[in-house]
Amino acid sequence: ELPGHRPGAVPPRRPGLLKMSELGRFFCTAGRGLEPFLAREVRARLGATEVDCVVGKVFFRAAAGPVELRKLRSGERLFLLLKKHGPLPVSGSRGKMLHEIKSLVIEEPEYWLDIISVWRKLRGHERKRDDVSQENTLALKRKSEEETDTASKRQKTEQVRAVVSEECQVEAGERCESKTSSEFPSKGSRENPTANEKLSFSFRVSCRCSGAIAKILTSQEIGRAIGIALVKQCGWRADLRDPDIEIFVHLNDIHVVVGIPLFRLPLANREYIRTAGLRSTVAWAMASLAEISAGALVLDPMCGLGTILLEAAKEWPEACYWGADISDSQLEGADGNIRTAGLMDKIELLKASVKALPLPSESFDSVISDIPFGKKFKVTNDAQFLPDILQEMERVLRVGGTIVLLLSQDLRKRVDGLTKCAGSDSAEATADGDSEAAPAEAPSVNGNSSSLAHGVGESFVSSRHFGSLVPDGVYAVSLGKTDAFIYKYRKVSAAGN
Repeated sequence: ELPGHRPGAVPPRRPGLLKMSELGRFFCTAGRGLEPFLAREVRARLGATEVDCVVGKVFFRAAAGPVELRKLRSGERLFLLLKKHGPLPVSGSRGKMLHEIKSLVIEEPEYWLDIISVWRKLRGHERKRDDVSQENTLALKRKSEEETDTASKRQKTEQVRAVVSEECQVEAGERCESKTSSEFPSKGSRENPTANEKLSFSFRVSCRCSGAIAKILTSQEIGRAIGIALVKQCGWRADLRDPDIEIFVHLNDIHVVVGIPLFRLPLANREYIRTAGLRSTVAWAMASLAEISAGALVLDPMCGLGTILLEAAKEWPEACYWGADISDSQLEGADGNIRTAGLMDKIELLKASVKALPLPSESFDSVISDIPFGKKFKVTNDAQFLPDILQEMERVLRVGGTIVLLLSQDLRKRVDGLTKCAGSDSAEATADGDSEAAPAEAPSVNGNSSSLAHGVGESFVSSRHFGSLVPDGVYAVSLGKTDAFIYKYRKVSAAGN
């Protein structure tokens, strides 16, 4: 059950555009490790029911319109769920398997007209000009990014590659056919399609398959067979470049899923971020752990381009945020992002070293930070300063406050090494465990942690540097090709006591 609403929680769900009798079925993709965060979010933000998590996806039912659906912050791509079945039996006959796959998605034309009507309604009667506006905005962002320094460009490139990798590697051994999606109807489209529109309606099938079925059939073969069947059955025409609608078919050893993307751009693409840094979904998840409430003071002492602060300030605007960084170029990028997001009155920036913050002791309610040592999560000699960094974060945090850190594999080992003592072996087991099998359960979006990473609390009690900090959760997440860990600590006493 969801806890009651508290300051800092996601605002209660407002009535959607759909009636309760028109509950829609959806699924949303998520980065590996973020599925429990997304499941909690759809329950709290949308009042979702029938929530089901699998690796890389969260299924749910909700009476929500496009405005509410667009507000999801921990998901990647959102789909209208058409069908969900168990895995198909694998046989040696390729023709028989293709026939069974086609029978799952081929329906009478009236079925598809009904689906398209629901799909259009969920999109809130959007038109292509909305997409053109978004594309123009993105073009301006790209032009602005070209004027930034070389380091920022490399960071942008790394993140884009991480996004592509995340999409293609959500499931191990997965085969993926990457295509750009388009959600908007053609110029002749209207709310109620006519017979002529049946003939002129264009579509594209994007298929992804993995597991046993991928050893017999490729994604391209399955997509082609489904496409040909839809042309014959519905009279649609195939358009791989700019279709009116895109049909996604996902097949693996767990299920067969058919869906239609609701929005052309992923939910993770934030219009208010001018220069991308940390993946926005991960930044939001970190902020959701920090228990931010109205009037709270929140610090990111290694803010970089300010992504964590932006996600937190957009979601919990009643708090006050501070960001510090030693790099002029990073602060310049963060300032540009803050101005683009219109958050100049919410976020303050200062140039300072995280090892010597010019800030009073016990002055912040939450400290949130991605510790970016070396080249994209490769530890350098700078890691020797990790104890000083953590000690300074502890100093500026008030008693009862929280610290949330994103650590690479190597940095996590160093943090564990700093705090290792007898009886802490279970912490290694928790952190190394598979995120699907035994993750630390994500908190609700109001910041209440629903479970702890068992066995890690004792390791901090006798630590020379961090005696006042107690671990409050470890969450394994994926950053594309790289795995990372979100660590949460709570300060239980004044430093040194």
